[in-house]
Amino acid sequence: MKRKPPDRKAQAKRAALSALKRARRMADRAGVALSEWEGEFLGSVEDRLKSYGRAFGDPEKGGTGEALSMRQHVKLKEISAKAKGEASSNRQRGRRKGPETP
Repeated sequence: MKRKPPDRKAQAKRAALSALKRARRMADRAGVALSEWEGEFLGSVEDRLKSYGRAFGDPEKGGTGEALSMRQHVKLKEISAKAKGEASSNRQRGRRKGPETP
């Protein structure tokens, strides 16, 4: 009996759903209050994953076998870090200054 190769899209969907549930559960256990926006984000992404198998429609925003876009992945990491009590990693964004020339 031959085994079929694993379905990458289904694996990505399951991994994303478990990451969303894990983030929400960590926040609840730690007593960290998520903002209204963060709660809506987790809920809406979870709904889209269950309905469509991925949470974004534009193929330029993420890989073909991915369930979350790059931005959604970053926001999920930020929510997880907040739930863990880690300091936020908000870096200043903008142009890097090169070496100063006199």
